[in-house]
Amino acid sequence: MKTLIIVTHPNIESSNWNKAWLNAVRDEGNITIHELYKEYPDEIIDVQREQKLIEEHDRIIFQYPLYWYSSPPLLKKWFDKVLLYNWAYGPNATKTTGKEIGVAISTYGTAESFQPTGFNRFTLQEILRPIEALTEFISATYLPHFSLNDTSDVTNVRLAQSSKDYVNYLKTVKPADK
Repeated sequence: MKTLIIVTHPNIESSNWNKAWLNAVRDEGNITIHELYKEYPDEIIDVQREQKLIEEHDRIIFQYPLYWYSSPPLLKKWFDKVLLYNWAYGPNATKTTGKEIGVAISTYGTAESFQPTGFNRFTLQEILRPIEALTEFISATYLPHFSLNDTSDVTNVRLAQSSKDYVNYLKTVKPADK
Protein backbone atom coordinates (compact mmCIF):
# COMPACT_ATOMS: atom_id res chain seq x y z
CA MET A 1 0.00 0.00 0.00
CA LYS A 2 1.40 3.36 -1.06
CA THR A 3 0.94 6.15 1.48
CA LEU A 4 1.03 9.88 0.84
CA ILE A 5 1.60 12.08 3.87
CA ILE A 6 0.43 15.60 3.15
CA VAL A 7 2.17 17.74 5.75
CA THR A 8 0.64 21.13 6.35
CA HIS A 9 2.67 22.85 9.04
CA PRO A 10 3.10 26.59 8.52
CA ASN A 11 6.61 26.47 10.02
CA ILE A 12 7.88 22.89 10.08
CA GLU A 13 11.43 23.96 10.96
CA SER A 14 10.23 25.27 14.33
CA SER A 15 8.17 22.16 15.04
CA ASN A 16 9.46 19.55 17.43
CA TRP A 17 6.77 16.96 16.89
CA ASN A 18 5.78 17.17 13.23
CA LYS A 19 9.43 17.39 12.20
CA ALA A 20 10.30 14.37 14.37
CA TRP A 21 7.43 12.38 12.85
CA LEU A 22 8.68 13.15 9.36
CA ASN A 23 12.23 12.18 10.22
CA ALA A 24 10.94 8.88 11.60
CA VAL A 25 9.10 7.94 8.40
CA ARG A 26 11.56 9.21 5.77
CA ASP A 27 13.21 5.80 5.36
CA GLU A 28 10.01 3.77 5.47
CA GLY A 29 9.07 2.08 2.23
CA ASN A 30 6.04 3.09 0.15
CA ILE A 31 5.66 6.47 1.88
CA THR A 32 5.77 9.78 0.05
CA ILE A 33 6.13 12.96 2.11
CA HIS A 34 4.60 16.05 0.56
CA GLU A 35 5.00 19.35 2.47
CA LEU A 36 2.44 21.86 1.25
CA TYR A 37 3.95 25.01 2.79
CA LYS A 38 7.37 24.18 1.33
CA GLU A 39 5.89 23.24 -2.04
CA TYR A 40 3.60 26.26 -2.28
CA PRO A 41 5.05 29.20 -0.31
CA ASP A 42 3.00 31.50 -2.55
CA GLU A 43 -0.09 29.31 -1.90
CA ILE A 44 -0.66 28.81 -5.64
CA ILE A 45 -1.52 25.13 -5.80
CA ASP A 46 -0.72 23.01 -8.86
CA VAL A 47 -4.04 21.16 -9.00
CA GLN A 48 -3.03 18.63 -11.67
CA ARG A 49 0.14 17.72 -9.77
CA GLU A 50 -1.81 17.28 -6.54
CA GLN A 51 -4.46 15.15 -8.20
CA LYS A 52 -1.78 12.97 -9.78
CA LEU A 53 -0.22 12.43 -6.33
CA ILE A 54 -3.58 11.37 -4.94
CA GLU A 55 -4.17 9.00 -7.86
CA GLU A 56 -0.75 7.37 -7.33
CA HIS A 57 -1.38 6.53 -3.65
CA ASP A 58 -3.78 4.22 -1.82
CA ARG A 59 -3.70 6.01 1.52
CA ILE A 60 -3.54 9.73 2.28
CA ILE A 61 -2.60 11.01 5.72
CA PHE A 62 -3.09 14.69 6.47
CA GLN A 63 -0.48 15.65 9.06
CA TYR A 64 -0.77 19.01 10.79
CA PRO A 65 -0.96 20.82 14.12
CA LEU A 66 -4.45 21.66 15.34
CA TYR A 67 -4.97 25.22 14.19
CA TRP A 68 -7.89 27.11 15.72
CA TYR A 69 -9.89 23.89 16.05
CA SER A 70 -9.31 23.13 12.39
CA SER A 71 -6.57 22.62 9.84
CA PRO A 72 -4.02 25.24 8.76
CA PRO A 73 -5.41 27.55 6.05
CA LEU A 74 -3.35 26.09 3.20
CA LEU A 75 -4.89 22.66 3.76
CA LYS A 76 -8.40 24.12 3.57
CA LYS A 77 -7.38 25.85 0.33
CA TRP A 78 -5.96 22.53 -0.91
CA PHE A 79 -9.31 20.80 -0.26
CA ASP A 80 -11.14 23.56 -2.18
CA LYS A 81 -8.79 23.53 -5.17
CA VAL A 82 -7.90 19.83 -5.52
CA LEU A 83 -11.02 17.87 -4.62
CA LEU A 84 -13.03 18.89 -7.67
CA TYR A 85 -16.45 17.97 -9.02
CA ASN A 86 -16.35 14.94 -11.32
CA TRP A 87 -12.86 14.14 -10.05
CA ALA A 88 -13.35 13.59 -6.30
CA TYR A 89 -17.16 13.75 -6.15
CA GLY A 90 -20.10 13.90 -8.50
CA PRO A 91 -21.63 11.47 -10.98
CA ASN A 92 -18.39 10.80 -12.91
CA ALA A 93 -15.96 10.93 -9.99
CA THR A 94 -13.82 7.86 -9.39
CA LYS A 95 -10.35 9.15 -8.49
CA THR A 96 -10.76 9.09 -4.71
CA THR A 97 -13.13 6.12 -4.49
CA GLY A 98 -11.70 3.48 -2.18
CA LYS A 99 -8.76 5.59 -0.97
CA GLU A 100 -8.04 5.53 2.75
CA ILE A 101 -7.78 8.92 4.45
CA GLY A 102 -6.50 9.65 7.93
CA VAL A 103 -5.24 12.48 10.08
CA ALA A 104 -2.09 12.76 12.19
CA ILE A 105 -2.57 15.74 14.45
CA SER A 106 -0.63 17.43 17.22
CA THR A 107 -2.27 19.61 19.86
CA TYR A 108 -1.00 22.01 22.47
CA GLY A 109 -3.79 21.01 24.83
CA THR A 110 -3.69 17.96 27.04
CA ALA A 111 -5.74 14.85 26.33
CA GLU A 112 -7.96 15.80 29.28
CA SER A 113 -8.69 19.20 27.73
CA PHE A 114 -10.22 17.47 24.70
CA GLN A 115 -13.13 15.95 26.59
CA PRO A 116 -16.73 17.18 26.93
CA THR A 117 -15.91 18.38 30.44
CA GLY A 118 -12.44 19.66 29.55
CA PHE A 119 -11.22 23.11 28.60
CA ASN A 120 -11.88 22.62 24.87
CA ARG A 121 -15.30 20.97 25.46
CA PHE A 122 -14.98 18.67 22.44
CA THR A 123 -13.06 15.49 21.73
CA LEU A 124 -10.52 15.36 18.91
CA GLN A 125 -12.80 12.92 17.14
CA GLU A 126 -15.55 15.56 17.21
CA ILE A 127 -13.17 18.30 16.06
CA LEU A 128 -12.05 16.11 13.16
CA ARG A 129 -15.62 15.42 11.97
CA PRO A 130 -15.26 17.77 8.95
CA ILE A 131 -12.37 15.63 7.64
CA GLU A 132 -14.41 12.49 8.27
CA ALA A 133 -17.39 14.02 6.43
CA LEU A 134 -15.16 15.11 3.54
CA THR A 135 -13.79 11.56 3.33
CA GLU A 136 -17.28 10.07 3.11
CA PHE A 137 -18.33 12.69 0.55
CA ILE A 138 -15.52 11.73 -1.84
CA SER A 139 -16.23 7.98 -1.44
CA ALA A 140 -13.04 7.29 0.50
CA THR A 141 -12.65 5.41 3.79
CA TYR A 142 -11.87 7.31 6.99
CA LEU A 143 -9.16 5.94 9.25
CA PRO A 144 -8.93 6.46 13.01
CA HIS A 145 -6.74 9.48 13.70
CA PHE A 146 -3.27 9.55 15.23
CA SER A 147 -2.72 12.28 17.78
CA LEU A 148 -0.24 13.69 20.21
CA ASN A 149 -1.50 16.01 22.90
CA ASP A 150 0.32 18.43 25.19
CA THR A 151 3.03 19.34 22.70
CA SER A 152 4.46 21.87 25.15
CA ASP A 153 5.90 18.93 27.12
CA VAL A 154 8.90 18.21 24.88
CA THR A 155 11.40 15.64 26.07
CA ASN A 156 13.71 13.42 24.05
CA VAL A 157 11.94 10.36 25.45
CA ARG A 158 8.50 11.66 24.38
CA LEU A 159 9.81 12.64 20.94
CA ALA A 160 11.29 9.18 20.39
CA GLN A 161 8.18 7.34 21.63
CA SER A 162 5.79 9.50 19.64
CA SER A 163 7.84 9.02 16.47
CA LYS A 164 7.90 5.26 17.01
CA ASP A 165 4.13 5.29 17.63
CA TYR A 166 3.56 7.26 14.42
CA VAL A 167 5.53 4.76 12.32
CA ASN A 168 3.54 1.95 13.95
CA TYR A 169 0.27 3.78 13.23
CA LEU A 170 1.18 4.13 9.56
CA LYS A 171 1.99 0.41 9.35
CA THR A 172 -1.03 -0.93 11.23
CA VAL A 173 -3.99 1.48 11.07
CA LYS A 174 -7.15 -0.04 9.67
CA PRO A 175 -10.56 1.49 9.01
CA ALA A 176 -12.81 1.46 12.07
CA ASP A 177 -15.80 -0.84 12.09
CA LYS A 178 -19.04 1.01 11.46
